Amino acid sequence: MAEPPYAMNQPSFAEMYERHLVGPLFRPWAEVLLDRVQLGAGDRLLDLACGTGIVARLARDRLGDTGRIVGADLSPLMLSVARTVAPGIEWREANAASLPFERDEFEVVTCHQGLQFFPDKPAAVREMRRVLVRGGRVAVATWGALEDASCFLALHRVAERHLGPITDHRHSFGDGTALAGLLADAGFHDVHVERMSRPLRFDDPATFVRMNAMALVGMSAGGKALTEEQRGNRAATIASESADVLPRFADGTGIAFAITANVATARAG
Repeated sequence: MAEPPYAMNQPSFAEMYERHLVGPLFRPWAEVLLDRVQLGAGDRLLDLACGTGIVARLARDRLGDTGRIVGADLSPLMLSVARTVAPGIEWREANAASLPFERDEFEVVTCHQGLQFFPDKPAAVREMRRVLVRGGRVAVATWGALEDASCFLALHRVAERHLGPITDHRHSFGDGTALAGLLADAGFHDVHVERMSRPLRFDDPATFVRMNAMALVGMSAGGKALTEEQRGNRAATIASESADVLPRFADGTGIAFAITANVATARAG
């Protein structure tokens, strides 16, 4: 989920992201990526666009002290939370299109729901290839199209009533064929893309819709034209009206729905 361009009072968006989204939304797919790359003792892994670091943390659990794990992200706020949660991992602020790492520095690169946000996707994928040893493994996940995520689509329509048309960058690169082509063009081989669906459940629907409203305000042209205070007020209004969507997805005390992603794997040529 995109980080909004304005800060909350307390806690920060990055802290809320870690507390409320990582477990239900990101951890299951992080496990999928790590299953696909089949970590081995001594592997050096770079998790690109690491956010608060769930892939890197799970990789550390699997590798123990036998390998090197680096999490890289452009957001200092996300990295601050990552350092607090897992101070023993190497966290680096980095632009995906120009990574501060040497050629052949890693055996594994993962990118979990980050590629769709990169302004220069081909450059970022070329950088993934550059830092990998020959034969190194890459695993990339991007959410499917918004139309395939029923709850997010319903919430999107609520937000557009207040913001006008919104490009939801979270779901902007759901084309598995395009993803495979990016990897192949960058020099990867054995490219394989799986289209997968997983169930989600949120125990705190109110916080979920609040954070989703904040993200949509931040991504919208209408939201960017507002002051910080106006953005906060608009997000609160959208979150309040979003509550009307939740009964469709009610599951006891929470909400449940499915989300689709493309999971791509390849080897560095």
